[in-house]
Amino acid sequence: MARILIADDNVQNAELLEAHLDGSGHEVRIVANGAETLTVAQTWHPDIILLDIMMPKISGFEVCRRLRADPQTRDIGILMITALDQTTDVETAVEAGTDDFLTKPINKTELLLRVNALLAARQAGEEPERTLTYLGTVQEGRLPSLRR
Repeated sequence: MARILIADDNVQNAELLEAHLDGSGHEVRIVANGAETLTVAQTWHPDIILLDIMMPKISGFEVCRRLRADPQTRDIGILMITALDQTTDVETAVEAGTDDFLTKPINKTELLLRVNALLAARQAGEEPERTLTYLGTVQEGRLPSLRR
């Protein structure tokens, strides 16, 4: 089960995203502004953040930049979701460090596909780390237990 943080100041949009994720088996939490997003990302450690761009206090662009600059949060998957659809907005989102970008209105199927792709990429990124840990224990002569 993954942890998904929805960051959107519009309650209806946040609830719609949550409804789209309902039944996916993921733990979902909602925040309403950029500052709260940064705080919850530090304490709750989500796997993915569905991040609105136009939010009070701190924009989604700036939230993304700060998350990427922090070693504790830099590996969180970020899917920016916005009503903005200018090419420059997509470019700014990519420069800020987003992993993916969706334009409102959100299609449920597309949202779920992108969330699953981000989760798969995150899991694949952890595989090399596990392999290196295993190899390190083998080199030290400590074979890990094969029992789970």
